[in-house]
Amino acid sequence: MSLAPDPVPRPLDSLAEQGESDAPALVLRTHTLSYAGLRERVALLAGWLASRAAPGDRVASWAAKGELTCLLPLATARAGMVHVPLNPLLKHSQAAHILADSGAVLLIGTAARLKSLEPADVPVACALLEEGEAWSSAEAKASPLPLSTRDPQELAAILYTSGSTGLPKGVMLSHANMWLGAASVAHYLGMAADDVTLAVLPLSFDYGQSQLLATWYAGGSVVPLDYLFARDVAKACARHGVTTLAAVPPLWVQLTEAEWADDATRSMRRLTNSGGALTVDLVRDLRALFPAARLFPMYGLTEAFRSTYLAPDLVDAHPTSMGTAIPFAEILVITDEGDVAAPNKEGELVHCGPLVAQSYWQDAARTAERFKPAPAASEYGGMAVWSGDRVRRDADGLLYFVGRRDAMIKSAGNRISPQEVEDAALATGLVAEAVALGVPDERLGQAVHLVVRASSRESADNESLSKALAKELPNFMHPQTIHWRETMPTNPNGKLDRAALARELGA
Repeated sequence: MSLAPDPVPRPLDSLAEQGESDAPALVLRTHTLSYAGLRERVALLAGWLASRAAPGDRVASWAAKGELTCLLPLATARAGMVHVPLNPLLKHSQAAHILADSGAVLLIGTAARLKSLEPADVPVACALLEEGEAWSSAEAKASPLPLSTRDPQELAAILYTSGSTGLPKGVMLSHANMWLGAASVAHYLGMAADDVTLAVLPLSFDYGQSQLLATWYAGGSVVPLDYLFARDVAKACARHGVTTLAAVPPLWVQLTEAEWADDATRSMRRLTNSGGALTVDLVRDLRALFPAARLFPMYGLTEAFRSTYLAPDLVDAHPTSMGTAIPFAEILVITDEGDVAAPNKEGELVHCGPLVAQSYWQDAARTAERFKPAPAASEYGGMAVWSGDRVRRDADGLLYFVGRRDAMIKSAGNRISPQEVEDAALATGLVAEAVALGVPDERLGQAVHLVVRASSRESADNESLSKALAKELPNFMHPQTIHWRETMPTNPNGKLDRAALARELGA
């Protein structure tokens, strides 16, 4: 366990104070905000929020990357509210669940996304506002709020993440969780005030939030980018002199296959990876493309922001390792008997320390499954996150991933609930039984495969089922392959035999 300098957390909105006033903080398509400008705009947005909602209220956002989505994490924190960012790729049914579950009183989004919502999707107490209207109202009416003095243990954000069963659950993150997460990441990456981060990951993910917050902790500059093609990323790196790029393995594959000019790679100092393991071939390709950049493989949990990283000088010798604990994290490997596992013995990864989230929002049952008292061996004590991931630690202290206990599908860096895919399939009325599985895929990590039994002979139609699922599931959850069965295997208890189907498909 190692600690970065200044381990005392502060209110999250004070991240706007980290950089020099005239230094660039946020580079947008039409203009650039200096740190002085960032402070002014956060204060203005926070003041407007305070006129629309009360401390503790949840404010949701559903929009592409831009000034509003980048500033809301700090502005809601300053106003004492709780930010609930929605993944822009979600469809109306997932957005409806998050709005209802979080009890959001305000949803700010793009016109197209707001129009996609059906009347029943929007809770009575939730107001809808287009992002342009929000800024116009703030600029016309708001009284800026000064830097807050809030208790760092107050709730600052709820990030929704899929579980292996049921609908997405909200992970409750405090000011302290997010401040210390930013401090930790900036510290072990060695970030500085002259760094430029290209933010390509969704801001609804903890990894995406980290792009912003760690860069601002270091006083650096963030360039948000919603890209269509890998070449868009390469062009942005050249245009802005990008030094830091974070991605997931499927995106790295696309980037290594794109054409990169020398001026797009020359400034790169570091590459970070999470959301799946890098392969030896991919590491080789990244080294060839970015010879001067340091490569940081990382492992994270939304419930603890980030857990481990592998130091760049160890990547070539230990390419499959998860590394060691990040600053402010204590990582234990615990056996099924509750003891600390001996070297090279398998156990569950348990994350202890101040990065551990508060719990799941209004979900006592799933909180009890994952948030439990820390093992007796913990130096921190208190509550810990029991990840469900099986790992081992070698004699040198390096961690290695073994597997998961649950059926979670991880595809293109996204956590996908099998039950959510299955429920969507059953809701079409076209199938009577459904099992979703993650099958190893070279580009995606895992591809979603759906095994179904038709509800009638006439309904066994691939095109009809695919179209129906496309209306309700975001693209990353769509089954790559649908397997039709006249009968589904069952186990001795009469339940669908997922293990047999997994063996059949090589999942």
